[in-house]
Amino acid sequence: MRFSELDGASVGVWGAGREIASFADQLARRLPSARIAVAAFDAPPGDGVREALGAPGARVVARDGDGAEVLVAALSSCDVVVRSPGVSIHRPELESVLAVGTPVTTATSLWLAEHGPTGVLGVTGTKGKSTTAALAFHLARAAGLTAQLAGNIGVPALELLDRDAAEVTVLELSSYHTADLEIGPEVALVTNLYREHTDWHGSEQAYRADKLRLLGLPGVRVAVLSARDEGLAQAAAELETLRFGSPSGWDATAAGIALRGELQATSEELPLRGEHNVLNLCAALTALEALGVEPAPLPGALDGFRALPHRLETVAEGDRVEWVNDSISTTPESAIAALASFPGRELVLIAGGQDRGQDYSRLADALAAAAASVIGVPTTGPRLLAAARSAGVASSRAIEAPDLAAAVELARGLAAEGSVVLLSPAAPSYDHYSNFEERGERFSELARSR
Repeated sequence: MRFSELDGASVGVWGAGREIASFADQLARRLPSARIAVAAFDAPPGDGVREALGAPGARVVARDGDGAEVLVAALSSCDVVVRSPGVSIHRPELESVLAVGTPVTTATSLWLAEHGPTGVLGVTGTKGKSTTAALAFHLARAAGLTAQLAGNIGVPALELLDRDAAEVTVLELSSYHTADLEIGPEVALVTNLYREHTDWHGSEQAYRADKLRLLGLPGVRVAVLSARDEGLAQAAAELETLRFGSPSGWDATAAGIALRGELQATSEELPLRGEHNVLNLCAALTALEALGVEPAPLPGALDGFRALPHRLETVAEGDRVEWVNDSISTTPESAIAALASFPGRELVLIAGGQDRGQDYSRLADALAAAAASVIGVPTTGPRLLAAARSAGVASSRAIEAPDLAAAVELARGLAAEGSVVLLSPAAPSYDHYSNFEERGERFSELARSR
C-alpha cells in the first residue's frame, strides 16, 4: 500500500511518537479527503490528543481504559491501520484486526512503497545500524551525490515527501519496521544478528525471521551481509550477495581498514574507535558499492564525521581517568565489542538493565580475559556479577550497586590513573529509564560532577 492510496480513506492509528506525528501531518496536508478516524493507545492518553494528531474528529480508544475488544472493533472499522513501530504486529489485538481483513502498516512502509526501491539503501541489524547508516550517508555525500537519511535516524521517512528526490536514500530500519514491510530497498544491508527484542517479537526465532524477511521482499536487488556472522551464512540464498568483513572485500584488520588486502586507512586515521566500528565502515562502503557508488578515497572521505552520541562517547576526563558513555549497548555482544575497543587499558565496566534473558557467559569471559572490574546495576547486574565471578573475576572487582549514581561513585574508587570507566550496560534501559539516551545523559552528568 502506498501513501497516496490513502486519499479518501478512514485511517486508524495506534501509538504515538515522531513517526505517527509525521504521518498525521502529511495526511492532513497532502490527502485532505483522508481522515484519522480512530486513535488507539495502550493507556488513556492525556488531553489534546485529537488536536495533536490534527484529527479533532477522531475517536480515541485505549486498551486499558476501554478494553481490548473495543479497541479491536474500533480499529477494524477503518480502511487501514497505521501502527507506531513500538506496537508489535504480534500482539493479539493486531492479529485480530488483520484477521478481519483490515490492512496494518507503518508510515515507513507507506513511504517506501510510494518511493520505490531504486536508490534506497536499507540498513538493519541488531547493532551498528545507526552508525552504519550515518557513515553511508556521509560517504555518499563525500562522493558528490545528493543523499538523504531517514528512518530510525535522521527524519521520519514520510518527511522526505517534502524534499527533492536524492540519488541515494539511506533508511535505517529496525526489526519493528522489517516485520511487515511490503516493499524492500534496492540494497538491503544486515550488519549482524544477535538475540534481542524478544519481548516485542515473542521469541528469538521470530526476531530473526522478522529481521531477515527484509531480504525476501520485492524490490531488493542485492543483499550486503557480514562475513563474520555465522547466523547470516545461509541468508539471502536467492539474491546477489556481497559480504564485508572478509579479506576478499572491505575488511577490518589489526592495522585499520583494508580493501582486498590493501590497507586504505589506519586505525589512527579513522574517526571511530573499535573493530566493530571499522566493520560498520566496511558495511557502509560495501553497500554503497552495491548501489553503484564509487566512494571517495579514505581517510579523506570521512573528514567531518563524528561518532553518534551514546556510542563509545568520551564524556569526561578527570584525574587521568577517561569516562566513556556507551549506553546504546543493549546486548552482551555490544558490551564485548566495547571492551575490546580499549586494548591495554585498565577497565571498569558499569553494566546492567532490563532483563530480557541475556546470556552473560561470554561477556563474563571477556571481563576475565581483560582483567577488568565490573559494577553491576539493576536489574541484570546481579546475574552478570555471578557470571563474572564464575569466570574468574575476583569478588573484590565484581561489585553490586543499587543504582547508576552509586555505581559511578564505586567506579571512582576502583579506577586507577589511565583507566577507562565504561558504561556499556549489555541490557536495555526501560527498567529505570525511558530510553538509552536518558540513561547515557544521566551517566554523563554523574561522570562530569567532579
